[in-house]
Amino acid sequence: MCGMTAASPDHRADLRDILAFYAEAGADEALAEEPVDRFAAVASRPAQLPEPSARAEPGLPTTRPPARARTENPPRSAPAPARPAAAVPDEAQAALARELAGKASTLAELHEAMASFDGCNLKFTAKNLVFADGNPEADLMLVGEAPGRDEDLEGLPFVGRSGQLLNRMLAAVGLDRNSAYIANVIPWRPPGNRTPTPHETEICRPFIERQIELVNPKVLVNLGGPSAKTLLNTTEGILRLRGNWRVHTTPSGTAIPAMPTLHPAYLLRTPAHKRLAWRDFIEVKMKLRSLQG
Repeated sequence: MCGMTAASPDHRADLRDILAFYAEAGADEALAEEPVDRFAAVASRPAQLPEPSARAEPGLPTTRPPARARTENPPRSAPAPARPAAAVPDEAQAALARELAGKASTLAELHEAMASFDGCNLKFTAKNLVFADGNPEADLMLVGEAPGRDEDLEGLPFVGRSGQLLNRMLAAVGLDRNSAYIANVIPWRPPGNRTPTPHETEICRPFIERQIELVNPKVLVNLGGPSAKTLLNTTEGILRLRGNWRVHTTPSGTAIPAMPTLHPAYLLRTPAHKRLAWRDFIEVKMKLRSLQG
């Protein structure tokens, strides 16, 4: 190896300045010949409990506890009690709905059964049960999907803007609420007017099916896709379904002619399609005349 020559006074001054700079920057340890993995050193170091305070309180002994006591793991606290899972409607509730609906022999009994039923979570966020409106002796029954805000407040179906348009649609073919019976597949308003879930629909299905069976109309009108899909057991969209006669079969086997048509709320958003609904209601009027004659 070559010998090291002594540094000049100028070089020593430069070295002092460099070392001072490193010290101020926090580099206060010289590098070794071999690299050191300091993370591994920290990981392998056994965990230690914090040392007790050196300052003892008056009247207490100043001796430390034995080392074994200091290195023992502290006792584990008892686990927090598990929170109960959120209530979710299940098949048992749908079965209960079918049982209650089947026992109702009148609309009044069905109304009472639905009012006492707690198996649908929508009931607990709604203000009112929206059962029906109109004439239960009418030959025409109209079924929508679910109540909105106005319907929830008043406890009657189709009383908001959609209901006002529905009234005008009925009047255009010589009908009104005294010559029709109006209900919904879902009798409780979903929060925020959200779409009912398939599970909520299945739980409420026995009630509306029994309601149709007890009214026994000559013609059924499905207002909107959800009503048509639920009561006609189809997956087709409403624009494909509308204007074509289908059949709703009650739990007892009675076949009722059904006309799927556009929901009034959809027509408020898409006024150009009112002409399609007009054609559907003309078909309904003609069907009623043929069945009454």
